[in-house]
Amino acid sequence: MTTPSLPSAASAEHLTAALRKCGALGDGRVREAAIESSRDTLISHIIRLRLSYDGDAANAPRSVILKIAQASRLDKFWFVGHYEVAFYRDIAPAMPARIVPRCFEASSNEETKAWHLLLEDLTDTHRIATAWPLPPTADACTSIVRALAGAHAAWWDDPRLGNSVGTWLDVDSEDRDRKFAEQIKAFLDRAGGVLSEDRRDLLRRLLDAAPRLTQRYASHRNLTIAHGDAHLWNFLLPQDPARDAPRVFDWDGWHVNAGTNDLAYMMAMHWYPDRRRSLERPLLDCYHETLMASGIQGYDRRALDDDYRLSVLWHITTPVRQHAFNIPPAIWWNNMERIFMAFDDLDCRELLG
Repeated sequence: MTTPSLPSAASAEHLTAALRKCGALGDGRVREAAIESSRDTLISHIIRLRLSYDGDAANAPRSVILKIAQASRLDKFWFVGHYEVAFYRDIAPAMPARIVPRCFEASSNEETKAWHLLLEDLTDTHRIATAWPLPPTADACTSIVRALAGAHAAWWDDPRLGNSVGTWLDVDSEDRDRKFAEQIKAFLDRAGGVLSEDRRDLLRRLLDAAPRLTQRYASHRNLTIAHGDAHLWNFLLPQDPARDAPRVFDWDGWHVNAGTNDLAYMMAMHWYPDRRRSLERPLLDCYHETLMASGIQGYDRRALDDDYRLSVLWHITTPVRQHAFNIPPAIWWNNMERIFMAFDDLDCRELLG
């Protein structure tokens, strides 16, 4: 019998059916699922389950990760979990192995808004590079950027993008521009006092320049599945790099975009100038080399630099969105300071005309 406090998705019967359906369990059955550990995020419970079996289960997982919606957050944040379910259901199966954790089940219910994921448990073989907010070593960053490039290469200019996989962000440009303007105005009204007049003016100028700047995206060329929250703590590094590869997780913000959107978020948004200036260019080189080794063509090193610079410019709006979602000031304010430092270093002001 499973522990009564476990959700229904962690019942022995449900786990047996899910693991059999995806080919991870043969004729055996799950006898019991016990909670090994659990923690909460903004929108989910993440539970590590230790499994025991009856019958033939030699190759079945000894433990799994159950990521399940927080009932108290379903009304406001249900769509975030559904995004990640869609990623593991529709996107991950078309990617090479060992880029993202294996998913045994991805389920969502449009009526109840409930959702859950049953994922490969990498606790014993992988680790987060360092505790937030400490930056990883240069070698760890190189491994992470190679993993990100591999994920991007898997969907680079795939003809399904914007059609059967994801949607183009510029479908309803008037509605998008209106919401964007409302977010900027609300931020300046509520928190703009912490910004200099120059920075407030830059946000207004970005609004004016947006129709021109979005032409790069509207070309629908050299785009991929972007992670959307590719900070360095959303990567798992193998304990034994000779035997295994890094994994990218937490895909609830995926969307079709330039790969540099993730790179700028990773480095320009999260690193102070000294570290960014020393690692930014070598890591961009590493990213480009990995793309080329993966068979990507028609995207030279200059194009990567141009896209990265444009992505840094766009990311001055990310703290604005974080503020709108009630992300604590300790996060959005530090992000704001760091991204504007990168904005200045890369002379992104020039892009505004």
